[in-house]
Amino acid sequence: MPDHAPLQLEAFLPYRLSILSNTVSQAIAREYQQRFHLGMTEWRVIAVLARYDAEGLSARELAERTAMDKVAVSRALARLIAAGRVLRRTHRGDKRRSVLRLSARGWAIHAVVAPRARAHERQLLARLDADERACLTRILDKLLDASTANHA
Repeated sequence: MPDHAPLQLEAFLPYRLSILSNTVSQAIAREYQQRFHLGMTEWRVIAVLARYDAEGLSARELAERTAMDKVAVSRALARLIAAGRVLRRTHRGDKRRSVLRLSARGWAIHAVVAPRARAHERQLLARLDADERACLTRILDKLLDASTANHA
């Protein structure tokens, strides 16, 4: 098909990945949106801060690790800090650098949402056999590597 032909979105890989991501994410998002008044970006910020709690992250590192828009991450951080869910402290070794960590409120949210997210993932992946799950992981890793290599 020529490059200038109309794009068939339903067969276009980036579109299909986006639809899958949105559909899967929305299933768990409804619960934390209603219960904790969290947006998807805010939940992802909480999840990443929990994952890297030992070292703490700067806002720039957080945006890099989430692969989300810096402005969206900044807005989510502002809301989380204002709600007392994230703490911003000055780095011990570099007073110009801020370090972000979850507060007790942030950890309480993580303690509720993370197990539900894992259960949802298990339920979704249960539709695949072990070989399909391993293949999916390899394919996603390859596509992510190719995508980040093209943007480097």
